[in-house]
Amino acid sequence: MRILAAILIVFCVVISCQDNQKQDTTTYYLIRHAEKERGPDVGNDPLLTEKGQERANFWAKYFKDKNLDAVYSTATKRTIATAEPTAKEFDLMVKTYDADKMYNASFKEETAGKTVLIVGHSNTTPEFVNAIISEKRYPEIDDSEFGTVYKVILKNGKSTVEQETINSWDNP
Repeated sequence: MRILAAILIVFCVVISCQDNQKQDTTTYYLIRHAEKERGPDVGNDPLLTEKGQERANFWAKYFKDKNLDAVYSTATKRTIATAEPTAKEFDLMVKTYDADKMYNASFKEETAGKTVLIVGHSNTTPEFVNAIISEKRYPEIDDSEFGTVYKVILKNGKSTVEQETINSWDNP
């Protein structure tokens, strides 16, 4: 009986350590919204173009194997429309964040140990990456660029960033 109890205790300790390791790693994927409508009649909060809607659907395929726990977006129509297909893929709701208060204590706590997609804008997306890593390393994204993905991993107090640009979405 003592052997069984000892095995059970060891098993519980191992499982607990594995859970703590997962919680020690936070992964953020950050993208800019997809192609938006342009012109004098679209106003300050334009919708996505047809190409933008195709890209939003591509992102859902791209992130399908990333095991996302949450999807965040600014409160604009174009960012929400970019985030929605991916959120739907994971049966998640799109949560909004304030780009002026990004990566605050509340956000850090809410996302700790999770894998998160964050959809922003050409200026806020690299600013968000810079805030996470506490460096001013990444400049604004060019206004014509919609395929940049930043992957930021926080583990044991250290950060790593991978940056990728995807301009063709035939084969995610």
